[in-house]
Amino acid sequence: MTDEKDSMEESMASFAEMFDSEQVDNSKLTPGQKVEGEVVRVDKEWIFLDIGGKSEGALACSEMLGDDGRPTVAEGDRLTAYFLAADQGQMLFTTKMSGAAALAHLEELYHGRIPVDGEVVKEIKGGFEVKIAGTTRGFCPYSQMSLRRVADPARFVGQTLPFLIAEYKENGRNIILSRRSLLEEEQEEKKEALRDKLAVDDVVTGTITSVRNFGAFVDIGGIEGLIPVSEISWGRVSDIHAILEEGQQVEVSVMKLDWDADRFSFSLKATLADPWDSVESTLQEGLCVTGVVVRITDFGAFINLAPGIDGLVHISNLGAGRRINHPREVVADGQELEVRIDQIDAENKRISLSIPEVEGKKEEIRKKKEAGRRREPDLREEFDRFSKGKKESGGGMGTFADLLKGKK
Repeated sequence: MTDEKDSMEESMASFAEMFDSEQVDNSKLTPGQKVEGEVVRVDKEWIFLDIGGKSEGALACSEMLGDDGRPTVAEGDRLTAYFLAADQGQMLFTTKMSGAAALAHLEELYHGRIPVDGEVVKEIKGGFEVKIAGTTRGFCPYSQMSLRRVADPARFVGQTLPFLIAEYKENGRNIILSRRSLLEEEQEEKKEALRDKLAVDDVVTGTITSVRNFGAFVDIGGIEGLIPVSEISWGRVSDIHAILEEGQQVEVSVMKLDWDADRFSFSLKATLADPWDSVESTLQEGLCVTGVVVRITDFGAFINLAPGIDGLVHISNLGAGRRINHPREVVADGQELEVRIDQIDAENKRISLSIPEVEGKKEEIRKKKEAGRRREPDLREEFDRFSKGKKESGGGMGTFADLLKGKK
């Protein structure tokens, strides 16, 4: 115990000597100011930082210990810290405060907006009871625990999380905490980093944060945007909840970036294979298939043949040989139809369809018309022969009535 105390005193003494020798000017730093510094030395108790110019500082080594109890930083590393206070010529910094070390600085943490670790003890009316600085109790409202509505508040109980002190009243007896403020600051920093490098058509990984009937919201780390329901799949989506759920990891393509209005949109289907690229290997002209009516217009009905692949039956092919005013007279949304593929235009993503039954009836009508046309020449030929015979026998030319009498 004595050796540790001597080591700490020696470290602090050398720290003070370092500041005296460098004539540190800390008058420009204010509590809570964020700075970036380079680690110049690490000992058992303190991590010493070069924060530029003649200024150096220190933060407690206990803030940067890993699971194995060893410091997670080394000489030459750079880290971000908050200026806490100047104590007897010593500039103290922190990445966040916790335990008894925070108790003496709660008001400075509040004014300086410096994070403090807190253990979520239990859920109470309107929010959570949080223990900070060892024994001090604070209150975090539901609305300040996360960026979004807390669907499962109980999951936070027992966790130790960083908070900002949003209100500090009655000498610390009334403390309101906010985790959301920290998350918003972190998100804003990530957003600014993304602004410089993110572009339309980039493919990024994100997490689904909310699923609605019109689409799903995805967080790509810094910004959150919408995947419209039309951009979820190449096929039609009847139940979006059957495809996506909160917390799901997805790859999406950037569709739109409006940094000023904070409006961002993404496409999930753009990262999937386009079914039209292989349509000619799965569907052939002349093939009869069964499809579902997915859209009806004035000029025809669109039939879904495969996920993302629709074809059109023109209104002229829907009336079973009779004229109709609108396709809805003979087909309905969701109806199954047997269709024949007449033409595939993969380049323009178009397929022309017809109804085999209708085509059969059209063929039957065509044959009847041709048969009728054939009968007419036969009668004329017979009449000509009849007239010619009458003439050769010395009679008159004859009439069509005479022909009919003769046939009787």
